Amino acid sequence: MVKRNVPVPPWGLAVTAILSVQLGSALSVNLIETVGPAGTAWLRLSMGAVILLAIGRPPLRSIRRPDVLPLFGLGITTGVMTVGFLAAVEHIPLGTAVAIEFLGPLTVAAIRSHNRTALAWPALALAGVVLLTQPWQGDFNPTGVAWAAVAAVGWGVYILLTQRIGDRFTGIGALTLTVPIAAVAAAAVGIPQAAGHLSLDILVAAAGLAILLPVLPFALEMLALRRMTPTAFGTLMALEPAVGVLLGLLILHQQPSAIQVVGILLVVLAGAAAQRGGGRRPGKEQPASPADLDFVG
Repeated sequence: MVKRNVPVPPWGLAVTAILSVQLGSALSVNLIETVGPAGTAWLRLSMGAVILLAIGRPPLRSIRRPDVLPLFGLGITTGVMTVGFLAAVEHIPLGTAVAIEFLGPLTVAAIRSHNRTALAWPALALAGVVLLTQPWQGDFNPTGVAWAAVAAVGWGVYILLTQRIGDRFTGIGALTLTVPIAAVAAAAVGIPQAAGHLSLDILVAAAGLAILLPVLPFALEMLALRRMTPTAFGTLMALEPAVGVLLGLLILHQQPSAIQVVGILLVVLAGAAAQRGGGRRPGKEQPASPADLDFVG
């Protein structure tokens, strides 16, 4: 009897990528306690850069003068976004940080949509974030929310810059250029935080986290996008806040209240609806790069 290999469905690859991103974020909390959020960002980005450079070659000969500023801008934005997100996770639950950060790409998608009614989706997501953070409560953490907002702005700018250079550098080639820049950008605040706390165990942990985010998600997303449309993929990405809440509960024991569950559902609904209404005009849809749709925060 001949055995046949059963291919993994593309949605399974996309969901696994989401799990890898959020698992990497959840497991980063332990490292944050030792080397701080900026130190964690610097170590994770540095290890990610080493791994990416080991498996791919930077397309240095393809760089032209107009590419320099966007590439540096994308790398610096990646570093700022990563530091901001990890600083937020230090103060607020993982799912809440993911939901706030998700406002960045959601707003970009709505603004660039050809349907003006799509602007309602960021408003719906913002209402969900209000339910998540509950600013009327005494335990509201403005510091964590502010850092998550920084990450949200960073993710929005990240998408715009990625799409600007997407025609010139795609796939692993783009990451081998921008992730090292991100590591250098994070080093400015990361090295002072991590200094005096580095050990072999810390470096091994950082390398493992770098595989979870961004190396493994990128590979899975690249495979998924070969077999599904960018719109379908983007709709699945809207599950990230919900997955963040789930892993925050299972790994970090962050128990959401009933009103916070409603809030996260509103964010997921807004994200999925924005993707369905935010496609390109007929005849202009192009394959998306994983860097356009996910992040390394």
